[in-house]
Amino acid sequence: MAMAEEEEKEVLRLPANARRSGGGTATQLDSSTLHLLKRRDDLNISLESFLALFSLCFIQHMLPAMHACCTEMMSKWEELVSEKGGSCELDVSPHLQNLAANVIARTAFGSSYEEGRRIFELQMQLASLVFRLSQSMSFPGRRFLPTKINKRIKAINNEVQILVRGVIDEREKAMKLGGAGDEDLLSVLLKANLREINEHANKNAGMSIDDVIKECKLMYFVGQETTAQLLVWAMIMLSLHPNWQTRAREEVQQVFGNNKPEYNGINHLKIVTMILNEILRLYPPAIMMYRVNHKETMLGDMVIPCGTNIMVPILFVHHDRDLWGEDSEEFNPERFSEGVAKATNKQASFLPFGWGPRICIGNNFAMLEAKMALVMILQHFSFELSPSYIHTPSFRVTLQPQNGAHIILHKI
Repeated sequence: MAMAEEEEKEVLRLPANARRSGGGTATQLDSSTLHLLKRRDDLNISLESFLALFSLCFIQHMLPAMHACCTEMMSKWEELVSEKGGSCELDVSPHLQNLAANVIARTAFGSSYEEGRRIFELQMQLASLVFRLSQSMSFPGRRFLPTKINKRIKAINNEVQILVRGVIDEREKAMKLGGAGDEDLLSVLLKANLREINEHANKNAGMSIDDVIKECKLMYFVGQETTAQLLVWAMIMLSLHPNWQTRAREEVQQVFGNNKPEYNGINHLKIVTMILNEILRLYPPAIMMYRVNHKETMLGDMVIPCGTNIMVPILFVHHDRDLWGEDSEEFNPERFSEGVAKATNKQASFLPFGWGPRICIGNNFAMLEAKMALVMILQHFSFELSPSYIHTPSFRVTLQPQNGAHIILHKI
């Protein structure tokens, strides 16, 4: 049933649902991994402390780490292209996943992708297993049955728990010895949590260690997968639409030339921002999100009972012709030329990071990372689709190309 704009807004103001109806699938990902939006209400730490993690000032501090990760990938690609005489075909998807993993490992945990490799691998295995379960018949109590998949999910959860706990323990030891600054998100989170405890003179005032572990696991997964897929689709769409690739490269050259991208310049990239917004519209990382009301709610003329699960179909909203026009299925970044607010005639129409008070607090971080990576790719390479590429978008935890993203790179 279609919802009016005000009804849709009301749904988006509800708390994020940490449960999936019937199957408990999201619970097996510790109630958070499948969703870009996570409910903070029941955590004993202030919203201000969470927002501090992703303040623009702090995100700017992360830029050198992002640039270093992108430089490493550019060097690998240049080596591959040189070996092939100036052009090279490769599936960019695993490269961009490694890039995003490296960025989140360095900025969130002060480590490298190699150090966090096992955690990333386990998180992806876990997401894949949970997605398989979500495609099968669901019934109450299924996740407690001793099936092969359930046993594997439990084993992965336990191993990730131990690995992440080890990362946190090391950081807490460094903090006690005065060796941990504010260089990464984990340090800021732990220090914010410690302040909450000290201010209230109560160890129960802050987050529990289990809550911190869940936050870290969420950062590991969401920080990698969502940004990686945004960049994958960006390279695919700019290959399909070389005129936009040319326009984006011209803007990058005008703003940076061949120099290192810096924060102020990145913030003034209008065409690149339009392109990324259009890609998020066509290929949002999460194709739906869930909300649950904790008390009886009026939604327009409907009475929604307490505990009702409500699904917001992001992909359908983003492709709705009534909202986006007759070309809603087409790649047209020009629709964002006057910003997101004027792209449609309704406010709650662009939802890649959610909307309203429950919007994903990592959206600025993700966009800055994507812009940095795309700028450096455009500075170093032109690219086109391989003849072997087949356009088959597929939802597997996130929306991604089913058969990879085979791109031909040309050194500029």
